[in-house]
Amino acid sequence: MDLGRVTAELADLDFGQEMDGRGAFDALREMLTLVNVAHHHAAVLVGVLDRLGVTRKWGGSLRKLLIDMGCAPSVASRLVRVGTSLPGLAYVGRHTRDGDFSLEHADAVVAGLAHIERRAGAELGIEDRFEFENSMVAQVFSGVSPSEVAATARRIGNSVADESDSGLPPAEDRAIDDFSVTVDPDGRTRVRGDLDAIIGEKFATLVDAFSEVRPEPDGSPDARPAGRRRADAVERILDAAMAAHELGMLAGAPKTSVLLTLPSDTPELSTLAWVGPVSQATTEQLTCDATITTIIVDGETVPLQIGRDRRLFPAHLRKAIIVRDGGACIKCGAPASWTQVHHIEHWSRGGETNLDNGCLVCTSCHDDIHHAGWDVTIGYDRHPWLIPPATVDPRRRPRPAYNRRTMRLDVAA
Repeated sequence: MDLGRVTAELADLDFGQEMDGRGAFDALREMLTLVNVAHHHAAVLVGVLDRLGVTRKWGGSLRKLLIDMGCAPSVASRLVRVGTSLPGLAYVGRHTRDGDFSLEHADAVVAGLAHIERRAGAELGIEDRFEFENSMVAQVFSGVSPSEVAATARRIGNSVADESDSGLPPAEDRAIDDFSVTVDPDGRTRVRGDLDAIIGEKFATLVDAFSEVRPEPDGSPDARPAGRRRADAVERILDAAMAAHELGMLAGAPKTSVLLTLPSDTPELSTLAWVGPVSQATTEQLTCDATITTIIVDGETVPLQIGRDRRLFPAHLRKAIIVRDGGACIKCGAPASWTQVHHIEHWSRGGETNLDNGCLVCTSCHDDIHHAGWDVTIGYDRHPWLIPPATVDPRRRPRPAYNRRTMRLDVAA
């Protein structure tokens, strides 16, 4: 096929000034269908280039090639995702080929399947993939937007996660976190994130605290719009973090201050101010190493009791634990500046804030302890020992902390 001739004929189309409303509407509908068909074939060609390994021969990427050919970065990303996924899809390809729905909708289905697979924790079977794909395609034909297709994928992903061994709510699943910082051609920095409840709560709390309205030097009201104030807040947070690092304060400093609302009749339904309800496991994880303001409310959300800083490890205990644990996460060896102090026996269950009830864990390993079945105990040697879940070690044999990883049980005895 002479694609150049087809392109030239399309370019020469002249709808003129005499077309009536109905004619313009019908022509536009056909043109949008044509756009969808063209995007389908472009995606197919991207898949061909991928299978042939064309870009790998010169060390580039398909996305970069498409951008160099004139595609906007977002369109290039969609073409790559859809084009490389089409061979494994049962329904999307036939509908994009017929122009039934757009590249954006096709990309939403592809991204949705990837999300469901991540939530499942394992590769989906062929029948499951086809079933989930068909559900999202049906959503497309019902007239929903790509974002609503993504919402359908999240609902399916939640069901899949509930049926898995973890059953972890998506808001608390650190495995699907994503964060990117890119610079556009104008030198502007674009930040995009998809964060779990704890990171989101910390971020929202600090941005709110640093973006307060302030008067201008002449006393007039703050002229900055809310978005500008939040951007300024991010800079202040970064400056504060760098200053704390330079002063050597990060290793022993408490984490961010957050607000926790705890219903008196349903204490398991605790809520964070910014991101909403969280599970009891996440609440216990967060309260291990944060300056928490806990507000206990009745059924009408009337405060009954307000407590402050009741669970925080003070600086002298943090330093002692850092020394005992060798200045590293007891599970992976991350440096002390990356760690939190974990209550081995949770404060809410009667655990005390003392040397023998705390240990250093980085954020990721802390999540493993609260959500992935890892346990910690203090041995007769007054050092922390890790007990893996049965999925890691069926016998659940204790392991020494990272700084004592050459230790064996018989040596400790």
